[in-house]
Amino acid sequence: MPKNTVNTNIKSIEIQTRKKALDMLARREHATKEIREKLLGKGIAPRLVDDTLEKLVAEGLLSDRRFVEAYLQSRRNRGYGPLRIQAELRLRGIDDELIDGYINLHDKQWSDSIRNVWHKRFADHIPADVKERARQMRFLQYRGFTNEQISRLFKHVEY
Repeated sequence: MPKNTVNTNIKSIEIQTRKKALDMLARREHATKEIREKLLGKGIAPRLVDDTLEKLVAEGLLSDRRFVEAYLQSRRNRGYGPLRIQAELRLRGIDDELIDGYINLHDKQWSDSIRNVWHKRFADHIPADVKERARQMRFLQYRGFTNEQISRLFKHVEY
């Protein structure tokens, strides 16, 4: 195969890889690790994937920071707490330093968020006994709220 044809084929594959990555980013923000795994899953060579992602980051089209901001807002709006969001971000390849820059466990917004989640799920039904209180606490823990946030909520709920 002539050298010119090989270069044309490589350039074509690079363009297709970039297009696939941009198609994913057009739908929503992605973490770098997410796009990498998706492209590798399509059988694209790791070196080509890494080169493409480096270029997208350099151009400002791919940003883990933007992904964290969008993801945090989305999950918070759906009623998830900081611990769950932190764990989900770690699974998506976001490093702890970046996560800690965006999630403050002592932020007042979490108090508002846990109150809204509790109200929506339990309609301000104050637990009548220990069993019911434990059930409500488990639900809030599952949602990713800290024990401190849960305790604070129940201290402010009138018995």
